[in-house]
Amino acid sequence: MFAKLLAVSLLSSISFSSTAAPAVGSLSDQANDPEMRKGIAGLLRAQVLLDRANFSPGEIDGVAGSNQRRALRGYQQARGLKVTGELNEPTWRSLNEGAAPVVATYTLTAEDVGQSFATVPDDMMAQSEMPQLGFESIEEALGERFHVAPVLLKRLNPGADFSKVGGRLQVPNVEAASSLPKAAKVVIDKSDSTLAVLDAQGKLVAQFPVSSGSERDPLPLGDWKIVGTAVNPTFHYNPDLFWDADPSHAKAKIAAGPNNPVGTHWIDLSKKHYGLHGTPEPASIGKTQSHGCVRLTNWDVARLAGAIVPSTPVTMQE
Repeated sequence: MFAKLLAVSLLSSISFSSTAAPAVGSLSDQANDPEMRKGIAGLLRAQVLLDRANFSPGEIDGVAGSNQRRALRGYQQARGLKVTGELNEPTWRSLNEGAAPVVATYTLTAEDVGQSFATVPDDMMAQSEMPQLGFESIEEALGERFHVAPVLLKRLNPGADFSKVGGRLQVPNVEAASSLPKAAKVVIDKSDSTLAVLDAQGKLVAQFPVSSGSERDPLPLGDWKIVGTAVNPTFHYNPDLFWDADPSHAKAKIAAGPNNPVGTHWIDLSKKHYGLHGTPEPASIGKTQSHGCVRLTNWDVARLAGAIVPSTPVTMQE
């Protein structure tokens, strides 16, 4: 919820290998079968395909939850299908048309396993003493990179050693995502917990689940504009702006990182103190409330940041 932010660069590199095939009958093998529609493999496949089509299910978790239903409704609307929120036959055929494998082999690098991991405390003042708010584990880091819940990542790789350079893992193939065109307008729907990206013709081209506002910190309904974007921002904590802040807290500066309170991106709005931003808790998106701002997963807000420019209109509605 803060306008004064400090941006630094965020760098990452990904290398894939398609040479190693998973064992027959493994979860990854099943998910790569377009005929596999049931169970966790079918849900994993559907969620990766929705993510790649820019209709995000949030964190890919292999669970048929509210974020998947939202993503399906958006996808169906954009493709001219009957809007049901269900993974029916027409939707399945559309999703699978020309689809690349949904699970790929990833080779762990020295950069992956050599990262510095540290537990991030909940207390804001304790966070302000940390030099950076990085990942707490390699499973969390890889989960963020591949948009997947760490528990599902482990299920894709039973018995895998995540700390070994050169180790091969099965991961969601989100790198095959279609490019997102420039947004003509952004619409945040409070009742549906979604952020829609519209093109110049008013067509829905992308949709992301969001957490937006609460009873104490309501979403600022109305028409606003994008002011600018900060990548990997420093968070300027002001307890006076939080009704639930600890009375002993003081103003503080919290270092950048994926576990920063506003995640990896802050998109500033013309409404003072409000913005669209990432989160250190991707599993909570679309399922919890916020302190008035609009929260997305770090990977979804990064996609959105690439599609907007200063002055892009933003409508917040019931």
